Amino acid sequence: MKTIRIQEVDGIPVFGTLVWKPVRRTLGITAFGINAYTAAGAGDEVVEEHTETQLGHEEVYVVVQGHATFTVDGEEVDAPAGTIIYLDDPAQKRHAVAVAAGTTVLAIGGVPGTHEVSPWELFFPALPAMNAGDWDTARTILHEGLAVKDHPALHYNLACVEARAGNPELALEELAKSAPHHRSQAADDPDFESIRDDPRFLELTG
Repeated sequence: MKTIRIQEVDGIPVFGTLVWKPVRRTLGITAFGINAYTAAGAGDEVVEEHTETQLGHEEVYVVVQGHATFTVDGEEVDAPAGTIIYLDDPAQKRHAVAVAAGTTVLAIGGVPGTHEVSPWELFFPALPAMNAGDWDTARTILHEGLAVKDHPALHYNLACVEARAGNPELALEELAKSAPHHRSQAADDPDFESIRDDPRFLELTG
């Protein structure tokens, strides 16, 4: 048995005001995805706008502290502490903003009957190092993620790291392993400024 308080899980800033707490990784859960998000202030995003169409996940959101406003397919849901929101349709667009400082939302999800680690769970830990320009740390984290799940999204982020670290050959190699939509995105991604005129980059992103 393992016991932990959400407050004891270190938060990782990921996008905008979003702070992700890797509950699943911390406890070593393998049967389903479970993570927490905490908003520092009222008005901060506590669940990013997204659907689960790509992964096919059903999700449950539990407001364990504070107060949030969810928007699901344009419908607002008032969600004080104790509210549970279950979304069984992966195509539903969901988003939540904190009404009160310190609002914490627990997100639980997975594909019925199975659980695969989501790629973002493996590259999110590298984002603070990437934002700080700590390419060695970011590279190590992404390689560790690839050892768990060989996914195009991790190769794309690793390509960003290698391009920014001044390793064009490695950047192009990793970019070639990413998905077509990643390579299209790379054309306008400032991370690839150093190799933007390389004919091989133009071929990959064209």
